Amino acid sequence: MSRLDIKNHTYIALTYFFLAAGLGILLRLFYITPIPGNYKYIIHAHSHTALLGWVYLALTTIIYRLFFQSKKLSKRYRYIFLATNISLLGMLFSFPFQGYAVISIIFSTLFLFCSYFFTAYILKNTPEKHRQTQYFKLIKAALWYMVFSSIGPWALGAIMSTLGKASIWYKLSIYFYLHFQYNAWFLLAIIGIAFYLFQQLKLTFNSREFKRFFYLLNSGVILSFFLSTYWTNPPTIFYVLGGLGTILLLIAFYQLFAFILRNKDQLKAELNSFNYQILKIVGILLLGKIFMQSLTAIPFFADLAFENLDFVIGYLHWVFLGFVSLVLFGFLNWLKLIRLPKNAFYLYLSGFLISEMLIFYKGLVLWLGLPFFSNYFLILVLVSALIPISVGWILGFNLRKK
Repeated sequence: MSRLDIKNHTYIALTYFFLAAGLGILLRLFYITPIPGNYKYIIHAHSHTALLGWVYLALTTIIYRLFFQSKKLSKRYRYIFLATNISLLGMLFSFPFQGYAVISIIFSTLFLFCSYFFTAYILKNTPEKHRQTQYFKLIKAALWYMVFSSIGPWALGAIMSTLGKASIWYKLSIYFYLHFQYNAWFLLAIIGIAFYLFQQLKLTFNSREFKRFFYLLNSGVILSFFLSTYWTNPPTIFYVLGGLGTILLLIAFYQLFAFILRNKDQLKAELNSFNYQILKIVGILLLGKIFMQSLTAIPFFADLAFENLDFVIGYLHWVFLGFVSLVLFGFLNWLKLIRLPKNAFYLYLSGFLISEMLIFYKGLVLWLGLPFFSNYFLILVLVSALIPISVGWILGFNLRKK
């Protein structure tokens, strides 16, 4: 199996993204017209296909490309990739019809084991030349966070059979998983890939600077989990730890952005104008993520987010559809794993930004009692449809070029 097959992995990831986006449109159609299906079941299919089909496969494909670019895929890696896709397809075709039940749980469990095998494969087989680099240390930490996050799903089974869904531990297990996926595995893997890009452009933190950044980032990631417990009215120490985690993250990201701004002229000169434009957009979206996450360190905003589902959905989509997906488009384009049509990219960006405005508008309406315009849900469906259209455009463009 040659390097060309890595592009095939990318196309498969994009296909999952297209399917997840299509399921997202179906979910929004529930508010407009009767749909023969279970809304909650489709949410499970949508979220699992998006996070595990698109983001997980895209990130793992990029990680492979960085560490094994001159090697053929081993049989073991091919088996891991095949088993991963069997688990993803199993979830895609079982969740919409039964939600969390025997079949979907079997495939979800298989996926967890596949992620463990992938982590072990990378940690064991990465060539020595990468192991002391800053980007490998970040990606290695990201992989461990991915494994750590799986404590949440494992705990759910025990909690459901003993304490039930009404228990606070049920939601805390879900929040634990989501926190260490969104704010640890995804985030550190993306930063690690960015550091690989920096090294290719001869831009590196000095070792002392990187060590400080690395410990600030990881300490902040771990402690900021306590922000997800505020809704339980926990002991005061939890508020202190969550606030401290936020402060540590702010210091770490200040250091990262200072480094980027210090080297912006070289980045602009080395990257083509389109990739540099993507970098700027992603930077702005990351600032937005940091701002929204930091707000929840204030108990008032933490309670508001817990009570107002639209703010939560807006934040999750900001991170997933915005920061994470756009930076993945940029990395895949930069690594030549896909060719990213500019018009498709900007169509996607338009669909994302307008739909975010509409989601946060609904949250503000419910919070402040503002007027709610008619045909809101129809407009949201039409705007959101730009996302699967643009993803399908990117996928089709690359398959034709292949």
